[in-house]
Amino acid sequence: MTEATTKDLDGLDQVQSLMQAGQIPDALAALDLLQEDDRQSQMGLYMRAVCLRHLREKTGAEKTLLSLIERFPNYGRAFQELGHLYRDSLRNPEAVSAYATACHMNPALKASWLGQYKLLDRARSPERLMQIQERLQWLEGLPPTLLASLDLLHEGRLLKAERLCRSFLQKNPQNIEGMRLLADIAIRHGVLEDAEFLLESAVAFEPTHHQARIDYIQALSKRQRYQQATDEARELMASNPGSPMLQSLYAIQCMQLGDYQTALTLFDQILEKLPKDPVTHVSKGHALKTGGQADAAIASYREAIAAQPLHCEAWYSLANLKTYRFDEGELTTMLELDQHPQLAGQDRVFLQFALGKAFEDKEQFDLSFQHYNKGNELKHAQLQYRSEGTTQECDAQIEACSQDLFANSSGCLDADPIFVVGLPRAGSTLLEQILSSHSQIDGTLELPNVLSISGKLRRMGQREGAQTYPFNLSDLTGEQLREFGEEYIRDTRIHRQDAPFFIDKMPNNFRHIGLIRLMLPNAKIIDARRDPMACCFSGFKQLFAEGQMFSYDLEDIAHYYRDYVRLMTHWDTVLPGHVLRVQHEDVVADLETQVRRMLDYCGVPFEASCLEFHKTERNVRTPSSEQVRQPVYSTALEQWKHYEPWLGPLKTTLGNLYLGDSKQSQDHV
Repeated sequence: MTEATTKDLDGLDQVQSLMQAGQIPDALAALDLLQEDDRQSQMGLYMRAVCLRHLREKTGAEKTLLSLIERFPNYGRAFQELGHLYRDSLRNPEAVSAYATACHMNPALKASWLGQYKLLDRARSPERLMQIQERLQWLEGLPPTLLASLDLLHEGRLLKAERLCRSFLQKNPQNIEGMRLLADIAIRHGVLEDAEFLLESAVAFEPTHHQARIDYIQALSKRQRYQQATDEARELMASNPGSPMLQSLYAIQCMQLGDYQTALTLFDQILEKLPKDPVTHVSKGHALKTGGQADAAIASYREAIAAQPLHCEAWYSLANLKTYRFDEGELTTMLELDQHPQLAGQDRVFLQFALGKAFEDKEQFDLSFQHYNKGNELKHAQLQYRSEGTTQECDAQIEACSQDLFANSSGCLDADPIFVVGLPRAGSTLLEQILSSHSQIDGTLELPNVLSISGKLRRMGQREGAQTYPFNLSDLTGEQLREFGEEYIRDTRIHRQDAPFFIDKMPNNFRHIGLIRLMLPNAKIIDARRDPMACCFSGFKQLFAEGQMFSYDLEDIAHYYRDYVRLMTHWDTVLPGHVLRVQHEDVVADLETQVRRMLDYCGVPFEASCLEFHKTERNVRTPSSEQVRQPVYSTALEQWKHYEPWLGPLKTTLGNLYLGDSKQSQDHV
């Protein structure tokens, strides 16, 4: 391509055109003339590395790629290019590893699958080669539009991926792969009902489609339809009882139902066949941890590390026990892994949070913060969170849910639910453990049912001429509100035992208290409140399994806390006396008084077992699982002060809340 044909192109587009024309030196020269932001962008660094490799400047290419991976650790094409570079340098083991990482980041990269296939030792890796061959055949069989959509999905361009996929399905409405892909996109958008419907339909169209059935089970599990997911997983495992993958799938569903013994038996069966499988060792550790067998869980996590030190979920799982302390040898190993050039993606995120905890325990708070901050930066880069969206949502709730909206209560009159709301790490798990130690109250999970019902109302608001949620709450009839309440009671039954009351501790339900009040007017709501600095920083140094996207940036989490306090103040105004606020610091200072307050509010008699909550045997699935098995302690109240020199953005954004205005009256106002 000549200058005449590229003169109308700008910036990176011109560089790309020159590269496609094979004019690599000209492309590199054009790249050098760009603005700094363009040169240092993801695409700018990638194109520089490709140019340098083609010019056989291998040292410069590798340096550029490692810089690219450092800044954009989830960019699959960077690892693919690194694989090409190592292949050209006859560094085959490193090439295979880079290609494998690329495929993990972006399974649509055919060149990386092919690169592995060509370089792997056929005698030593026959099973892996077979898996790669199957994957290549699958990719080759995908229609080009779906392959492009899959690529966009794993590059984080969800909206464009969705448009392409929907366009394809309009012409091919029963294409199973298209339905699977659109379901995956729906899950990433949080629209779980749509994903379930798509996958249920796919399985109905083609019952023998193995992967569609697996996807369907996982979608059911995400919607917490655990019994159905377990039944489907059991049936699928029966079709191939020797499959470790299907055994593991069934075991995980058993865990969701609380059947940890069956899960542990299955994990042990898998490990008899695959004794060095780190994923199974970690899953077994999770089952042991949830059941309160901390020592056995530690042993299992260590087995995973011994099998594959780069499987960093195991390191983080040890840290996430909260009570575990890394020894010097383990810390040295983790620091060495931190320098590993091919450690990327979620493994690097896991490692940063583990190192943050390790240095925190050693009271080296500067190093601890560096690693926590790096982990948060990496995680934040994976997400698409805007604090403005939460602020607008809270504004809408305040505008739509006036006092007049609640003048008539005509929903489901069942008084079973006790909602514990607030921010994560505010002490809600402690409150649940205290309350579930009462003979009349069952502890459950962070249930998604309210969020699901609010999602239905959002979709109702998308119809032409309809009001959007939450403004359409005023349009609902008494019958509709009762049906929503009955749906909630019915669908949560599976998580309960025999007690008359149960706890739903989904923290984000504070955003939907108006909906809860309308459909379940007799439900109790407890607001778990904690000092803003302590709460926000505790969330910042926690890597959540999913959700809580606001927690990976100090300013974002401060904005979220401010919106939470503002909205709770609104609920106090329009629903006086309906919400009980429980301050974590008061629970620590005077446990019995706060326990009596909560039990009185819930309408149940005092029981001394609630003061000895740490002795209650139950499965706890939150990060605080080991902490709530200990008596109340005050040492964590001001841990954030060790990190105060680095928390300026948090203080500034919290503003008056940092100055102490957040603690409100404990009366049910």
